[in-house]
Amino acid sequence: MKKESKILINDLIKQGYLKTDIIVEAFTEVKRAEFVPKELENEAYLNIPLPLGRGQTISQPLTVAFMLELLNPRPGQNILDVGSGSGWTTALLSHIVGKKGKVTALEIVPELCEMGRKNVSKLNFIKKGIAEIHNQDGYAGYIQNAPYDRILVSATVENIPKDLKSQLKIKGEMVIPVSNYIWHLKKKKENNFYEEKYPGFSFVPLV
Repeated sequence: MKKESKILINDLIKQGYLKTDIIVEAFTEVKRAEFVPKELENEAYLNIPLPLGRGQTISQPLTVAFMLELLNPRPGQNILDVGSGSGWTTALLSHIVGKKGKVTALEIVPELCEMGRKNVSKLNFIKKGIAEIHNQDGYAGYIQNAPYDRILVSATVENIPKDLKSQLKIKGEMVIPVSNYIWHLKKKKENNFYEEKYPGFSFVPLV
């Protein structure tokens, strides 16, 4: 598996999707195989989305790399991870923010939330107080730990939830799928956002 993981990461670097040292390090240390169902472990390092059950998927590595590079997470930041699924993005972000940072993950499907907790716990991020995972609707965000430096959403919406916008810090950034686009938002003022849109992506809907 180590060989397959290295090949995948090298391919993402060569294709220009993985660029930042700390994100490359997170991809290297946080093994995708730990976050897929047991029967799909042999497919974990293929550059494809994989089913998690209940109509949900773990995103394609290329897509996760693209979104994280846009998000630009940094050590010590406070990050909200919406639609955390099996916990892969939560663990990647937890590795990046480190012991001085915080990742709050939201997953509405109870079975996936429990799967995510177990998976992230393998890396001790919950025990260390870096990550916490809540079984609840992502549309409302998580006001208790707001405001956030970064917000990552891994399921598509028709309109960006107002609660997520309001829980983002001034100068904070959000990456969120809207229809078949990935949007990158930077909060300039309370109701003023700079937006960039990237077409050609497909996600399960945020439920």
